[in-house]
Amino acid sequence: MKENDIRPPMRKRRMPMTTDSRHGYGIAPNLLDRNFQITAPDTVWLADISYIPTDEGWLNLAAVKDLGTMEIVGWSMSDRLKSTLCEDALKMAIRSRRPPRGLIHHSDRGVQYACGEYQKLLNLHGMIPSMSRKGNCLDNAPMESFFGALKTEMVHRTRFRTRRQARAALFEYIEIFYNRQRRHSSIGYRTPAQARMDMEIKIAA
Repeated sequence: MKENDIRPPMRKRRMPMTTDSRHGYGIAPNLLDRNFQITAPDTVWLADISYIPTDEGWLNLAAVKDLGTMEIVGWSMSDRLKSTLCEDALKMAIRSRRPPRGLIHHSDRGVQYACGEYQKLLNLHGMIPSMSRKGNCLDNAPMESFFGALKTEMVHRTRFRTRRQARAALFEYIEIFYNRQRRHSSIGYRTPAQARMDMEIKIAA
């Protein structure tokens, strides 16, 4: 390797704040109350935001997880943390799954989820909002588990030169590995795709 090919290590950046609960929007009660044992798909969805470091700056990732199957049913990425990031992830989940009315949607108290436009989207599709207690990440533990696995298994092992490179890697991790290949102890060591298929067959029987 030539001397000019050696790249300096990526400088440490200030960690972004994804949850800002200092707003004037309403706060939904914690309907989930850490009841993570869900045995049917599209009954409870979890939502949250995380961030991925790249040499170009942070890439924000919003995701929606089906608590029954552990599948990531919707996701969206952007270099800016804005309310439409979360709305796009939810819209993807709705298009993909077309859930029945009455689904519980659980998130933190962040402004992206409490704002009027996001709440209108929930109401339009008959979803019931539920929010974690202030500063209590354990109230959304299965969603935190997804981001923890993502960072341990892929992000912390990779240096992304560009956001475009990160986007491609995240797509492959979520759609190919996490949803279709990764086995989860909480659903009997099945993949999310297998769990959904088994649950749908049982419901149809």
